[in-house]
Amino acid sequence: MNKSSQRTILNRVLIELKSYAALVSLSLLCACATVYLTLRIPILTGRAVDCIIGPGHIDYNLLESYLKEMSVLIALTFFTQFIMNRINNNITYNVAKNLRDRAFSKMQNMKLATIDSHPHGDFVSRIVSDVDTFTDGLLLGFTQFFTGVLTVLGTIYFMVRISWVIALIVIVATPASLLLAKFISERTYKYFGDQARLRGTETSYIEEMIVGKDIVRSMNYESLAENEFDAMNNSLRDASLKATFYSSIVNPSTRLVNNIIYAAVGVVGALMSIGGGITVGGLTSFLSYSSTYAKPFNEISDVITEFQNALACAARLFEMIDAEVEVDNGKKTLGEIKGKIEFKDVSFSYVKNKTLIEHLNLTVESGQRIAIVGPTGAGKSTIINLLMRFYDIDAGQILIDGIDIRDIPLEELRQSFGMVLQETWLKNASIKDNLKMANFDATNAEIVEAAKATHADSFIRKMPYSYESILSWEGTALSQGQMQLLCITRVMLNIPPMLILDEATSSIDTRTEQEIQAAFNKMMKGRTTFIVAHRLSTIREADVILFVKDGSIVEQGSHRELLQKDGFYAKLYQSQLD
Repeated sequence: MNKSSQRTILNRVLIELKSYAALVSLSLLCACATVYLTLRIPILTGRAVDCIIGPGHIDYNLLESYLKEMSVLIALTFFTQFIMNRINNNITYNVAKNLRDRAFSKMQNMKLATIDSHPHGDFVSRIVSDVDTFTDGLLLGFTQFFTGVLTVLGTIYFMVRISWVIALIVIVATPASLLLAKFISERTYKYFGDQARLRGTETSYIEEMIVGKDIVRSMNYESLAENEFDAMNNSLRDASLKATFYSSIVNPSTRLVNNIIYAAVGVVGALMSIGGGITVGGLTSFLSYSSTYAKPFNEISDVITEFQNALACAARLFEMIDAEVEVDNGKKTLGEIKGKIEFKDVSFSYVKNKTLIEHLNLTVESGQRIAIVGPTGAGKSTIINLLMRFYDIDAGQILIDGIDIRDIPLEELRQSFGMVLQETWLKNASIKDNLKMANFDATNAEIVEAAKATHADSFIRKMPYSYESILSWEGTALSQGQMQLLCITRVMLNIPPMLILDEATSSIDTRTEQEIQAAFNKMMKGRTTFIVAHRLSTIREADVILFVKDGSIVEQGSHRELLQKDGFYAKLYQSQLD
C-alpha cells in the first residue's frame, strides 16, 4: 500500500475517533499534566544536589522542602497517568467494538457475490484478529505517542532554560534518530500487510479442514493437507520474520544514536561545569533531561512500527466495511400473494463475458409445482438465487404477481418464500431455538406438531435434553439427514405463500422421505413451489418439469409428457432406473 493509501486509512481512523473528541481532549490534558509533573522532578533533583555543597556544608531545610515537593509531584503524576490510561482504554475498546459491530452488520447485508469470492475464514480473521491488532496499535498510540511528543517538547524547554548551548547539541542531532526510524518503518508496512493477508488465508484453510474432516480422512488427504498448510505456514513465517526483523531494528538503531548524544552531552557538560558555566546540580538535571528526551524517540519508533501493523489491519477491515451491499429500492408491496411467477427474457452470468443463463422465459401459474432438473452446473440453483435476489439479473425481468422483484422490498420478498436447501445450517443453540427461527412466536405444542409431521420428533426426544439440547454439546452431534429434517421442520412452523425445495431430501433415506412426503404435500398444497432435485422419483407428481441445460430450458412438461418425448429427461430417468 502506498503513502497515499496509508494517509487515507489514517484519515479514516481519525474520523472513527471524532465522536470521542471530548475524551481525547481530556486524555491530552492528562498527558500534558503527566509530562509537566514528570519533567519538573529533574529540576528539583538538580536543586537538591546543589544543596550539598561539600562535607559538613548541607542545607537540610532547603533539601527537605525539595524532597517534599518531589513526593507530591510523584503522587500527582501517578493520579493523572491513571486517569489518562483509563480514558485511553475506554476510547480504544469502544472503537474496536463499533468496528466489529459495523463489520458484522455489513456482512449481513453484503452482496453474496462478494462473500462467495472470498474464503470465509478471511472474514473471520478480519473481524477477530485484525480488529485485535488494530486495537493494540491504537492503544499504544494513545498511551505512548501523545506523551512521547509532549515529553520531547517539554524536555527541550527545560534543557534550554538550563543551558541553551548543550541543548543545541541535542536538538541538532535529533533528526538523525528520526530519519533512521522513518527509513526502517516504511519497509515494515508492506510486510505487516502481507502478514495480515496470509493470516486470513491460513485461518480459512484451517476452517475448511475442520468442516471437511470426514472427507479429508476418508480420502487419506491428511499428509497432503499438512504439506499445503506447511507451505502456507512457511509464507506466513517469512512475512512475519521480515516484519518483525525490520520492526525490531528500529529501537536498537535509535538507541545507538541517542546514546551517542547522551555521551556528547556528558562530556560537554563536564567541561562547562569545570569552567563554571553550569552547576553540578544543573548538569545532573540536564543529563536526566537528555535521557528523558531520548526515551520518547525509542517509544515513538515502537509506536510507529505497531501503528504500521495496525493500519495494515485497518485497511482490510475498512475494505470489508466499505463493501457493496444488496440494493433494496423496493417500494411496492405484494399484498395478498397469489404466487404467479414469470421470467421474461432473463440473462445472467456469475462471471462477465461467460454467460450462464441467456434469454430465459418461464411462466409459473399460481399454486403450481415446478420441478427443475438437469446436469450439474446447468443453472438449476442459479434460477433459485435469482428468484430470491441473492444475485441480481443482468437483463430481463422476474415478476411475482405482475410486480418486478426489484420493486419489492427485500425483506418482504424473502419472507414470501420458505426455503429448504441441500446445505443444512443450524446455529449454536438449542433445537427449539433453531426451529423457532422461522416463527419466534411458535408455541411448544406447535413445535412438537411440526416435528412429528417431519418424523424428527422421535430422534429429538432421544437427545440428552430433548428439544432443549444444545447442538454443539458433546454427544449431541446430528447426522446430515437429521439436520435436514430439522431444517424442514423449521420451515413447516411458518409456511409462506411460496416454497423452494433445493435438494431438500438429498440426505434423507428413501423410507423416511416417503414418510414425510405427506407432510410435504400438505405444505405445498395451494402454494407455488420450486423443487430442485437429482432424485427424479421425488418429482414425478410435479405439475411442470423443466430440464435445464447450459442455462436454458431445453424441455418442459409433465413427467408423462417428457417420457413420451424420449428426450433428455427420459434418458436421465431411465439411467436412474437402471
